Amino acid sequence: MTDRRGVIAKRAEELVPGIPYVRGWSRAHRSATTLADKLRTLGLDADFPGLKPDVNVDGDGLVHLGTIRPEAAQLLAQTLVTGLTLELAERLAAQRPPGS
Repeated sequence: MTDRRGVIAKRAEELVPGIPYVRGWSRAHRSATTLADKLRTLGLDADFPGLKPDVNVDGDGLVHLGTIRPEAAQLLAQTLVTGLTLELAERLAAQRPPGS
């Protein structure tokens, strides 16, 4: 999916026989739908109007966030950090011995 610098391959503009584009697009569609549902729950769906699935030349699924406002990117980053912090806190609490 990425080159040695971690850059995503180009979008598939022309399809090549033998590459599983549908599989990659289907995976991207499921992921985009899941993300859209979570953004809707958070009230951020209007901030990501360009959210859509796609596929690259190698058949890898892609999820485009579209062009977003800097504030929307900041909100998404803060939401991810908060979620990861809560997840880490839950893991640490589960590792503590009972009664400590």
